[in-house]
Amino acid sequence: MDALVNRCERFFVPTARTAPAPGPRNEATLAGRKPTFRPEVQGLRALAVLMVVTYHVWLGRVSGGVDIFLLISAFLLTLSFVRKVENGQSFNLLPHWLHLFKRLLPAAVVVLLGVLAGTWLILPQSRWPEVLDQAWASLLYRQNWLLADTAVDYYAQDHSGASPLQHFWSLSIQGQVFILWPLIFAGAALAWRLLRRSRWIAVRNLGYRSVLLFAFAGIFVASLIFSIDQTAGNQAYAYFDTRTRLWEFALGSLLALALPYLKPGKALRIVLGWSGLAAMLSCGLVLTVDRSFPGYVALWPTLAAAAIIVAGQSGSRLGVDRLLGWKPLVALGDNSYALYLWHWPVLVLALAGAGIPSPGLGQGLCIVGASILLAVLTTRFVEKPLREWHWPKLRTRRAAVVVAACCAVLAGPVAVWQTSITADEAAAAAQPRELTPGAAALAPENAGKATPAARIIPAPAAMKKEWADIDGLCTDENVPSDPMLAGCLQNTKPEQVTKRIVVLGDSHAQQYMAALGPIAKEHGWEVVTLLKGNCRFGAESPERDEDCNAFNRASAGYVMEHRPDAVFTVASLTHAEAPFETDVPGYLDGIRQFTDAGMDVVGVRDNPRFSINMPECVQKHGADAPECNVPVNESLAESSPLDSYRGKVDGLHLMDMSDFICAGGICPAVVGNVYVYKDDNHLTKTYVQSMVPMFEQRLLAATGWT
Repeated sequence: MDALVNRCERFFVPTARTAPAPGPRNEATLAGRKPTFRPEVQGLRALAVLMVVTYHVWLGRVSGGVDIFLLISAFLLTLSFVRKVENGQSFNLLPHWLHLFKRLLPAAVVVLLGVLAGTWLILPQSRWPEVLDQAWASLLYRQNWLLADTAVDYYAQDHSGASPLQHFWSLSIQGQVFILWPLIFAGAALAWRLLRRSRWIAVRNLGYRSVLLFAFAGIFVASLIFSIDQTAGNQAYAYFDTRTRLWEFALGSLLALALPYLKPGKALRIVLGWSGLAAMLSCGLVLTVDRSFPGYVALWPTLAAAAIIVAGQSGSRLGVDRLLGWKPLVALGDNSYALYLWHWPVLVLALAGAGIPSPGLGQGLCIVGASILLAVLTTRFVEKPLREWHWPKLRTRRAAVVVAACCAVLAGPVAVWQTSITADEAAAAAQPRELTPGAAALAPENAGKATPAARIIPAPAAMKKEWADIDGLCTDENVPSDPMLAGCLQNTKPEQVTKRIVVLGDSHAQQYMAALGPIAKEHGWEVVTLLKGNCRFGAESPERDEDCNAFNRASAGYVMEHRPDAVFTVASLTHAEAPFETDVPGYLDGIRQFTDAGMDVVGVRDNPRFSINMPECVQKHGADAPECNVPVNESLAESSPLDSYRGKVDGLHLMDMSDFICAGGICPAVVGNVYVYKDDNHLTKTYVQSMVPMFEQRLLAATGWT
């Protein structure tokens, strides 16, 4: 590494010195403004962060402000590096990176510690592991990839259930680019030195800026094309993907390189400035951009910001720089990094603590005010003193010590907390089975018996593992030919298959695999699952979206092609609000083709849905709290929709397990020391496994299978 850095350093020293390019400087010396400081850029940062904050707090939409941050960060970074090269200054990449993260980490670590404290005080225990995982990811600048892998909905209107560290995705991308971009500058310097030795005059006369222009233009085009393609195909992942954002940084770098040659007149500067400001502020209001970022739509805010930067200082009272250079706005720009860090966790924790999905005007103003106060304090007492601290600047290893110390301050508490959670999870899982009977507590022979005192399982930290397991992708003759069914899963094929079953539907069909899977293995049944989230199986209906209708058509085609012995479905549909339970649209028409072909169809009644997260309710209020024990008439229909199906289709076998979910007129969150639900509507794997004996008995009784 040292050899590479030293070699890059040699190539960064040009043989001829040129005048430094005009333009803004980085925020590293906020206290003493240099002659190159441009207040309108700092004011632009302030407006961008205000857009992000106000849109998050009140509108729940994407503003384009983050995209402007990305552009400005690359703009300032490029100006800094190009000046050094063109002034003949040598520098070492490793010290550059260390001093950069020495400036960025202290404020970030303070916010992360504050979020951990807020998490412990406010958030339910089931959310602690997620926050701790994201604390590591935020510290290591990989939060965006963690969120991409979990396909987080950044646009969800209810921020009270969001992670308080979700916003670190953009800082993670910036951190990655802050490592990548200097390597590009070094590579361009190396290429420039090699080209100067070329025999072709045209190539030999290329300047360093020209080489960089080619490099960043290539990145811009390639990343923008990739961004447009990925956003159209998988927007939830593309939003957090570093590769789909590189073009925004490249645009900032191209702007920095071209700025000395862009000299618009005073009138044009005025027009550019105000046009850019109007476009920037209107982006999230005029366009429905939420599901289109970061594709071509992100050109709107980034080009608007570029127009403002090109307009620069107009020299006119009518220029937009008069507004952007306003001292309070510039001062807010000085605190923009800390304000971005604080606003999201303050919003999320405030909403979670108040138990509301979104703030009103007054509540939002309090959240914004608290965020600004915390930002000013963090900048004044953490960021600025450490930035101006002279000791780490004297030796590279001293900067490394500061960076390591910042990491250790956070890593210690996170590691201890995670160890404690793991120990609690193991202790809960190690309890004797008779202490956690789950659904067996509702069996007739146990009715009225008190459940022994014990820890509720699964432990909150294990809740994310509570999806029913399915062994793996479909193999051999079970592989679907239709690409829409590529997610086909199956249990391990028994040595001797006695029955073949296909499970159709959504996550409510999947959850019953925690019972059907073990029963199938015991009886030698082969089970294949064709599942799509929020897509209950039935005939084509206008009440479903086209993707769901298409998936159901493909699933039905698979069944008719493979002719299994039976099809398993969920036969009713529950809702969080009245009416609490209805028929599945097109259910009988959807299954009739199977029964007409001689297949059995098993239809199980749906489980309740709620307007609250049931395990979090228990963690906040206790298992006996009224709000965690919902009346059955507010959970299920008084007369089961399954009753209306009886006798209408030969070969349809109906099962109702609701008496092992609700009992005594209520639908509780905890039964037999086991969490019934993992969220507001899905049964935990642990609870369904406790239903296996009862499920097997009713399945065999309903179907007559042996």
